[in-house]
Amino acid sequence: MKRSIVFKLFLLTTALCLFILALVFVGQTLFFKQVYVHQKVALVKTALEVYEQDYLKHAGNAQSMVKLEQDFYQKQGTWIAALDDRGNLQHTEDFQMDILLDRPDGSSGVGGITLTVPLYTVMKVEDFSSDNPFSISWIEEGRRVVVEALIIDNKPVVQRLGRNISNLWVDNPLLNLQMVKKEYGVVPRFGNPTKYFEKFPSLLEKGTITAIRIPDGVGVSRYSNHLFLDLIKAFQADLLYGDYDSGANLSSIIDYEENHVQYKIFVNRIKDQSGKAAYLFAMTSLQPVNEAAEMMQHYYVYIIIATLLLVLLVSFYFSRRIARPLLRMNKTTQKMADMDFSEKILITTKDEIGNLSSNINKLSTRLHAHISRLEEDIEKEKQLEHTRKEFISGVSHELKTPLSVIQSCLSIMKDGVAGHKRDYYFKAMEDEVRRMDLLITDMLDLAKYESGTYKMEMESFDIAAVLERISGKFTSAIESKQLQLHVHLHPFEVVANQRRIEQVIVNFLMNAIRYTPERQAIIVSILDENDTVQVCIENKGVHISVEQLERLWDRFYRGEPSRQRASGGTGLGLAICRKILELHRVPYGVTNTPEGVLFYFHLHKKR
Repeated sequence: MKRSIVFKLFLLTTALCLFILALVFVGQTLFFKQVYVHQKVALVKTALEVYEQDYLKHAGNAQSMVKLEQDFYQKQGTWIAALDDRGNLQHTEDFQMDILLDRPDGSSGVGGITLTVPLYTVMKVEDFSSDNPFSISWIEEGRRVVVEALIIDNKPVVQRLGRNISNLWVDNPLLNLQMVKKEYGVVPRFGNPTKYFEKFPSLLEKGTITAIRIPDGVGVSRYSNHLFLDLIKAFQADLLYGDYDSGANLSSIIDYEENHVQYKIFVNRIKDQSGKAAYLFAMTSLQPVNEAAEMMQHYYVYIIIATLLLVLLVSFYFSRRIARPLLRMNKTTQKMADMDFSEKILITTKDEIGNLSSNINKLSTRLHAHISRLEEDIEKEKQLEHTRKEFISGVSHELKTPLSVIQSCLSIMKDGVAGHKRDYYFKAMEDEVRRMDLLITDMLDLAKYESGTYKMEMESFDIAAVLERISGKFTSAIESKQLQLHVHLHPFEVVANQRRIEQVIVNFLMNAIRYTPERQAIIVSILDENDTVQVCIENKGVHISVEQLERLWDRFYRGEPSRQRASGGTGLGLAICRKILELHRVPYGVTNTPEGVLFYFHLHKKR
């Protein structure tokens, strides 16, 4: 027995500890990344609010803005850039190219003869490096070029640059790839290309490169993150083509994935110092969280091994320590099962085990006391048996009287005495037989309700309709005594056994009619009591003494001269009503009012 308990506790404790460890491991594996991402997003959003204030202070100074971007990246690990209302990267004067167009009058709608092209939109900053074997050698001052641009809001957006017209499509021209991709996606939305070009006209012009500005020093790093620049150009394409609703939200967060690395893109719409729209565009990588999660998985291998060894040692000690008092408890409870309450458990600790031992000792004491009390209950049962005999005696007395009357009437009729009263004696015997039948019926009902096996079937019905119908049946009895019936009813759906509740109402009304003096009133009403309704039947003009109120529910009790057998009752009606209402588990009672006696009971409303 001892080994079994120790072994089971050892297994249970070990399994529980390992289960908790597994939950921690799985929880961190599943939710660590989500928590990290949520925290990262919150930090970047807060930093963007601070950056916006700094941007407004230094918006006109290109060097200050570059420094702000670099500081933001160093502190937050997040790339950031300020864009104008057309999605162009601001302060790109150090990485631009000027092209003098051949049409001097500017009739193309460009607004001038010189077209300034932000070079980050069509090429990489590394293309100008002398170490780059793939550098574009034909981009130099004085070179003749062909420019294709899209005119949006009367301003050109360069899409292609080449040495000649044929070079624009077949010989690796310089492309604003994001705008070109966007154009291919937008054109199919129109019925035909003509409609597209009516809304988005294009410019195709020849010209000469007059100036090229290339960044140097720390300025080069601003154009070195090509993924970030591509996302800025993609955002610009959406903005210019109207696919980004710049007025709907002041800020948005976009999920992006590249080469199995996830990123968060933040776009905040603000206003610059002149009141024009501008955008703060930021990108942060979620790669660190993936690396942290992988490191934690490797770290958990060592944690699991160390924890497993510790769990085994602690579980063994814990199981042995817990099992010792349990064995003592088992010995004591076995004696209790054999009705031996003399032995008590030695309490050595004040923890839960000590409390359990104390409770078993208390249980032993109380069981001993209850057994003694049970012997007293047996004596009470004998007294109850005496009460049953008294009940049988009362019933016998109630039956003896009508039988005696019937026997007397039969003897008189047999002897031929008072033959002219034959109908009278038949009527007397008929009344006594009716009373015996009513008494037996009531006795059977009472026995059925008191048996403990009767099941009260519940249903929903309108209690007001039941009261009104039953009250109508007693119209003639009420009129014969010149009584006044006042009915105050409201419709309520209740849940009860309708037939048995009708039996209670009939009994209460019959008592009210029977014991109400002539020309007095009977009031039938319903009161709303939150979850229940209270049914009240009050008769005026008579009172019941306080000491007799509680005894009214006893069998065969008739406390006043008016409550005699001759009045027609069996003395069991209120006892039956009491059992019916108790089976419904509702409050009931009788009380004196200033003008009479009130019988009442509650019923549960239908939910």
